[in-house]
Amino acid sequence: MIEPSSAPRLWRNARLATLAPNRPGLGEIDRGAIAASNGRIVFAGPEAELPADFAGMAASVTDCEGRWITPGLIDCHTHLVFGGDRAREFELRLAGASYEEIARAGGGIVSTVKATRAASEDELVAGALPRLDHLIAEGVTTIEVKSGYGLDTASELSLLRAARRLASERPIGLRTTFLGAHALPAEAQGDKDAYVAKVCEEMLPAVQAENLADAVDGFCEGIAFSPAQIERVFQAARAAGLPVKLHADQLSNLHGAALAARYGALSADHLEHTDEAGAAAMAAAGTVAVLLPGAFYFIRETKVPPIEAFRRQGVAMAVATDCNPGTSPLTSLLLTMNMAATLFRMTVEECLAGVTRHAATALGLGAETGTLEAGKSCDLAIWNIERPAELVYRIGFNPLHQRIWRAQ
Repeated sequence: MIEPSSAPRLWRNARLATLAPNRPGLGEIDRGAIAASNGRIVFAGPEAELPADFAGMAASVTDCEGRWITPGLIDCHTHLVFGGDRAREFELRLAGASYEEIARAGGGIVSTVKATRAASEDELVAGALPRLDHLIAEGVTTIEVKSGYGLDTASELSLLRAARRLASERPIGLRTTFLGAHALPAEAQGDKDAYVAKVCEEMLPAVQAENLADAVDGFCEGIAFSPAQIERVFQAARAAGLPVKLHADQLSNLHGAALAARYGALSADHLEHTDEAGAAAMAAAGTVAVLLPGAFYFIRETKVPPIEAFRRQGVAMAVATDCNPGTSPLTSLLLTMNMAATLFRMTVEECLAGVTRHAATALGLGAETGTLEAGKSCDLAIWNIERPAELVYRIGFNPLHQRIWRAQ
């Protein structure tokens, strides 16, 4: 029974795509209603089953006029906070310059690190807000933001503080991830082991002291860090009581997916070169595969992630923008879904689950958001569409009618 002091808000005459795992497909309900109290869903189901006292005591009633309601969208892998941009090197690549030539000329991640270190915390926040606003405008209600463009203690802390501030600037659910093991800074002079030691022994304790991270990530790749080096980072994260995630198997198969699974990672991300054994390990561990078609498209990758292996093994698949200045300057989760469908041959159901239910699990928020079920946060996206497939099918078209975050 709802107490009078917490009178619910009610949305009725709606079509629901609940994404609830106990319902088939998208969990569709043709004539549905949602009631929320104190920012949480207390009813989501057929309007005919709505308790009479909910309607009678509702503080507000919204007639959705047959519109579709989905859970608010979740972008579970971004590098949203950074300094500068990489548009010039994009031009150089189009003109035929190689990545190595650009890097030798001071481009690549080195240029982003330089710009990020030079930016104040206020400047980092100001630069990230327009990108965040684009995502919010498409119905995104929860986002993850990684560090990894500071690569020294002071700059990583500044970046994470800026990321945390976004939640006070906009109505958004936010998770921050410490990605100190993203790349090797120039001052490390090629000594990856010494830099990893700094990540584990200096940076991570400083991040933990300010409670700035919800998880720890790393980049396991030949151009980044070896499996053994990533294990050191994961062990330090475990000692700090933080869950882990991993950029894995993007450019080669170093068995990063299996490594992530061995540490019970929330997610392994990219995964173009993951093999069947890696997929099986992820399934056994409950590690979500986060697929990033924006990066695949932007760097002209040709090897598609092993979608069929993930299906065979029962691996949950999330989809995210990977918004970053170098390989995925993408701030549209709707376009990302279209890319996942066209480039990776994911189904409409897989794409929508990938930006709601499975994306929530990839952030450790499966009990909090990602579906329209009683007890979850009231994070809603209301759409001017005739069928959910339109959210995946259309390109450059935003049919969002209204975004609700925690019933605010």
